[in-house]
Amino acid sequence: MSIPLYILTGADKRNLKSNEASLKYFLMGSFTTGIMLMGIALIYAATGSFNLDVSRANNVMIGTTVNLSILEVTGCILLFISLAFKVSAAPFHFWTPDVYDGAPSVFTCFMATVIKAAGFLALYRFFDAKVGFTGVASSPNLGVDWKLMLAIVIVLTLLAGNVTAVFQQSVKRMLAYSSIAQAGFMMMALFGNNDMAKEGLVLYALVYSLATIGIFAVLVKMKDYTFEGFNGLAKENPVIAFATTIFLLSLAGIPLTGGFFAKYFMLASVVKTGSYLWLVVVAVLFAAISVYYYFRVIQAMYFKTATSESPVLAVTVPPLAQYAFIALAIAIIIVGVWPQAVLQYLYF
Repeated sequence: MSIPLYILTGADKRNLKSNEASLKYFLMGSFTTGIMLMGIALIYAATGSFNLDVSRANNVMIGTTVNLSILEVTGCILLFISLAFKVSAAPFHFWTPDVYDGAPSVFTCFMATVIKAAGFLALYRFFDAKVGFTGVASSPNLGVDWKLMLAIVIVLTLLAGNVTAVFQQSVKRMLAYSSIAQAGFMMMALFGNNDMAKEGLVLYALVYSLATIGIFAVLVKMKDYTFEGFNGLAKENPVIAFATTIFLLSLAGIPLTGGFFAKYFMLASVVKTGSYLWLVVVAVLFAAISVYYYFRVIQAMYFKTATSESPVLAVTVPPLAQYAFIALAIAIIIVGVWPQAVLQYLYF
């Protein structure tokens, strides 16, 4: 999965930023792959199997603590670090802004949706099998509290993504940092590890992917990626502006969009565990911060005038493409109004 991404990141050979992003991604990704292989080797040395369910069968009983050997704990930590890198979780997120900003927007969209969803699927599978967060998630024999470790990573991810996104001048770079913040919310499903967390992660991945595909499709059509580049878009093309608004509102978690229930499921899954409730308060505060930088784009589209007389969009958007934007926006609203119906459809 990684090697094609290195190539796609540097696909624009004449763009120095794209080449630089590809090199950074390759170097950091290669180092992380080494960490992953070391983690897998240590887990194999401890269990004698590559099967993730071996620890659950040998060591884990539902509702009890998790007693892992020092080799297995070290392997799990290394494997977690490598997977956290894949999903842009702090403090392993530093590659994300440069790679997302330097890569062509089409490939950035692919990395921010398909790759991130695959990474979280692997993370959830790993935590569910290796750590078993149904009971007291700790390894008392080694002094490892897995829930505390994960809670710290979640807070750092929300902090790094939301606070840094506030100060960005490029919408594309802002979306890169916001994807880090979204990863923080999605990691709450790992913390909850209950039925609500599973449903919420599926719903979050769906809604986040729809909104991200939509907003990056808009960026492909834009002439300027800065916030000023969106000035007057509502006047020039109301359809694109409306769809963009729905995408951004969903990412912010505003009611009547799919993003609201996606975030609700994540928060509720943590509340259901009955522990670390302060994590919910922190997540809500950071979600409020995210509203600010998403609304900067909406403000530019509707309440500011273009800085020049030239069109805001780099190309004319054909009617068929506009219908596609509207279809994405309607799909997000449908998920926001009937989330349970959508989940039932996805499961069956």
